[in-house]
Amino acid sequence: MSRVAKKPINLAKGVEIKDVNGVLTVKGPKGSLSLPKPNGVSMSVDNGLIQFGAANVDDMKMAGTARAILANMIVGVSEGFTRKLELVGVGYRAAMQGKDLNLSLGFSHPVLFVTPEGITLTTPTQTEILVSGSDKQLVGEVAAKIRAYRKPEPYKGKGIRYSGEKIIMKEAKKA
Repeated sequence: MSRVAKKPINLAKGVEIKDVNGVLTVKGPKGSLSLPKPNGVSMSVDNGLIQFGAANVDDMKMAGTARAILANMIVGVSEGFTRKLELVGVGYRAAMQGKDLNLSLGFSHPVLFVTPEGITLTTPTQTEILVSGSDKQLVGEVAAKIRAYRKPEPYKGKGIRYSGEKIIMKEAKKA
């Protein structure tokens, strides 16, 4: 039995949820997101509380998954999600070029990252990148793609890292 599916979701103010032809659509001040409802999963909305259930025990795990995704969608359309990246290294810097991100990462050429639809990139300083949007999965995916251009290396710690990420440093060879 899924314990996640049993926990109700509080519907935030200004957020609407609709179930049309098996597609759950959540609308809020930060945008609109949709999710196809899994087979065997039932949903009920009562006084701002959303409760999930399943037709049989085997479908309960999908009810928990659908509940977790829908809870993230509600937070996303009401508050939004943000991921902060830090650039560590001499000469590593980021700058916005219109809507796109221009990265100088020690390569012989600058790297231009094209911002996908639904994502907002900002650079408060030359060594910080803020990735924000309403879709949690898309925000994490974009942050991971930017980080993949120059992952932190274990000897000096240079590269693009998530804010608060601890890099396990290796000791250099001894002669």
